[in-house]
Amino acid sequence: MRNLKWCVLAALALGAGAANAEVVVIVNPKNAAASLSPEQISALYLGNSTTFPDGSSAALADQPEAAGIRGDFYQKATGRSSAQAKATWARLTFTGKATPPKELKSDAEVKAWVASDPKAIGYIDSSAVDGSVKAVAKL
Repeated sequence: MRNLKWCVLAALALGAGAANAEVVVIVNPKNAAASLSPEQISALYLGNSTTFPDGSSAALADQPEAAGIRGDFYQKATGRSSAQAKATWARLTFTGKATPPKELKSDAEVKAWVASDPKAIGYIDSSAVDGSVKAVAKL
């Protein structure tokens, strides 16, 4: 019984830390955008826009469905759950209106992909940001 209490407390502590994680939207350092508004991020990640504010095309990166950061990102950036965003992308893909974001496996993969493509945009945990990418928004 005592072990069960500790397991529950540990799970709650870990969950609280994940819920408080800061999500950062990143772009390639060569991207002209110094910052992006929540509305601009939402438009990109809900398929309403395919370009950055300067008119250059955007290539979107997404985290795995099972990753907690994905749910946090969509809730903070779009006001929708990850499942609702997935449904939106399914509809847009089915009708041929848009291509969904490229799903990568981790913060490290998203960061590497964004660092290698001037058109790329993605989101990672703030602790993973380094000089290889440029942060344009904190959520």
